[in-house]
Amino acid sequence: MKSIKMVFGIGLLALGVANAASGYSVTLRDSLWIGQTELKAGDYKVEMDGDKAVFTARKTSVQVPAKMETNEKKFASTAVSTEGKQIVEIDFGGSTAKMIFSK
Repeated sequence: MKSIKMVFGIGLLALGVANAASGYSVTLRDSLWIGQTELKAGDYKVEMDGDKAVFTARKTSVQVPAKMETNEKKFASTAVSTEGKQIVEIDFGGSTAKMIFSK
């Protein structure tokens, strides 16, 4: 019985880690452009799917070319870097992950 509980507990822990690693959250305070698509202000879930970033909010999903890179130190907070109204990078707070977008 104890081994079943332990296996179940390890399974839940593994599932939680896999879910946490599968995506990030970002809040846009203003409407910004990603590629050729305008993202309205709001909360988005961001995931990598191969060489594309997938932004999802409610029923909207947008895919754009992107690449993930690792920073030497963890970012204190999530930051969206822009050139004008175009998103060029997102640094994800609490992690060393950053997402780079083509200009």
